[in-house]
Amino acid sequence: MSIFKTIEEQGYYVIGEIGVNYYDIAKKENISPMEAAKLMIDKAKESGMDAIKFQTYKAGTIASKFSPSYWDTSEESTTSQYELFKKFDSFGYEEYKELSDYSKQLDIEFFSTAFDFESADYLNELMDIYKISSSDLTNLPFIEHQAKKGKPVLISAGASTIEEIRAAIETIKKTGNNDIVLLHCVLEYPTPYDHANLEVIELLKEEFPECVIGYSDHTKPDEFMDVVKTAVALGAPVIEKHYTLDKTLPGNDHYHAMDPEDMKMLKRALEFQMKIRGNKELNLDTQNAARKNARRSIVADTDIPAGTEITREMITFKRPGHGISPSEIDKVIGKTAKNKIEEDSILEYDLLD
Repeated sequence: MSIFKTIEEQGYYVIGEIGVNYYDIAKKENISPMEAAKLMIDKAKESGMDAIKFQTYKAGTIASKFSPSYWDTSEESTTSQYELFKKFDSFGYEEYKELSDYSKQLDIEFFSTAFDFESADYLNELMDIYKISSSDLTNLPFIEHQAKKGKPVLISAGASTIEEIRAAIETIKKTGNNDIVLLHCVLEYPTPYDHANLEVIELLKEEFPECVIGYSDHTKPDEFMDVVKTAVALGAPVIEKHYTLDKTLPGNDHYHAMDPEDMKMLKRALEFQMKIRGNKELNLDTQNAARKNARRSIVADTDIPAGTEITREMITFKRPGHGISPSEIDKVIGKTAKNKIEEDSILEYDLLD
């Protein structure tokens, strides 16, 4: 099922960003990286994620050997981007094909962020979605290359101006590709809660109404996943969140990732949110009893003799709403009682001349 169809039917779409976290899981569990990656896919499916996403790169094509860190070095001590990426770049086409095939067997969406032209090309046959990192938002030739594949494009907007975002979106659209999901994102690892700035979701909806707006989250999972739940409530049905099997592991993307238990909680919360949100139609069918019994009717406030002209002083308004509505008071005043109307009687038009 396509991402847009899932959003239409389910109301949300959650992507577990495995990235390269499987390398550390492999070390912890004393298994191969491939076994760890598959284990993470298994747990993602069990917990209710709609998709899992990896990162495809080679250290030498993504960063120079002199690229400094931009993350919290108290959490990830490596100070060179090149040295960090070099630890996690052993997978290539054959490995990602195996993971793509495995994901299809489990009926969970597989895709991976490409960080170079070669991987963008070989991933094309393995996935139905392209994801563009915030770090490549101004890399317009690379964006154009991926957009031309004709598949939905997810693009994160971390550390970007509206003008930069607009240029990236226009680059995608110029290829004839209009299936775009724009993700609000803050490039701080981890993002302090007071920096999440979720109101930007509203801004992006106003600035880019042609796009589906989502949220790529780098905050540490809060107790009830309220950051992500709030993003969905604000109109960001596509959620991307780093994912691990052990949030206590040091380094890389474990410390701000969700685990399967977080996802199970989030799944329950989003299902509940969809239930209470309903739709944009006023459903009065379930409120008919209240409409009849909790609303008021025009009621005689005194005995009204037969032949008496009704005045305002003779009537009041009481429940239930089975009689003449107070909104029709002007149609009652000046009418004549056909017969005696006892005090506290609900007025009906057939009692009046």
